[in-house]
Amino acid sequence: MRTAEEIKNIAYQVISDEKKALEQIADNINDDFVRAVETIFSAHGRVVITGIGKSANIASKIVSTFNSTGTPALFMHAADAIHGDLGMVQKDDVVMCVSKSGNTPEIKVLVPLIKNFGNTLIAMVGNTDSLLASQADIVLDTTVAHEACPNNLAPTSSTTAQLVMGDALAVALIECRNFSARDFARFHPGGALGKQLYMHVDDLFRQNERPAVVPSTSLEDTILEMTSKRLGCTVVVDEDCHDRIRGIVCDGDLRRMMKQHRSLSNLTAADIMSPNPKTILYNEYAVNALNLMRQNSITQLIVVDENGLYLGVLHLHDILREGII
Repeated sequence: MRTAEEIKNIAYQVISDEKKALEQIADNINDDFVRAVETIFSAHGRVVITGIGKSANIASKIVSTFNSTGTPALFMHAADAIHGDLGMVQKDDVVMCVSKSGNTPEIKVLVPLIKNFGNTLIAMVGNTDSLLASQADIVLDTTVAHEACPNNLAPTSSTTAQLVMGDALAVALIECRNFSARDFARFHPGGALGKQLYMHVDDLFRQNERPAVVPSTSLEDTILEMTSKRLGCTVVVDEDCHDRIRGIVCDGDLRRMMKQHRSLSNLTAADIMSPNPKTILYNEYAVNALNLMRQNSITQLIVVDENGLYLGVLHLHDILREGII
């Protein structure tokens, strides 16, 4: 067993080796990379990405990234392709083959079949002298000097290079498509990430009651309104227009009132409210409401319309309940 310091040094060396590999492939971003992006961008079909072994795992990840960022893609395992799955390749599809050597038996069988179909073939390959590279229409060179593995055998630096080249393609395509956060949200409706990108304040606050008192409301009735609506606050609205906001009374205001006033019998909402409360538009993203609460160390926001009129209250618990954090 190695010592703790030796284990750390091994990790440092792996990271250093893979960093050097990435610097090497950065030099390989050339006209073929541009052609690959242009070909995929203009394709009427999908991108079918294939590979064998560890390269197949990378191919699968690239497919996931493409699909989530607006580029329709399919994964096809190279071994399965030559036993029937080749039928998933349609005439307008672009095929990308990911391989370190470019000479594995499955790749050697698969490449001529794809060429016979007439599909554009992109090779992401670590050996530019391979059969795959010689037959491909476009070559993305992911050659690395050596693997991070001490025996120079286990795919480590080479798969990192493939992964980063795939990310470079995906991001270039994002830019070409002007793919926005709103577009991204359409493909990620589940989980906290999706909710951050599509959930609005309006989706959350409507389930809450609408606490409201006027400035002349007695302290007792103000507290009753806060308690009955269960939001830890009540909005103080104008006497003549119950949609126009004058202030807010929160639990903190009640505590401060207890310290400042000996007699509570004649106090009204106007005496204890905080003027100029924080508000948020009903159509803002819920994550923006969360950020505003964090910045001001508060747990409630008054929801307003475009004219600043009172609609309701959004509570931190509403956001927590949806798992946006």
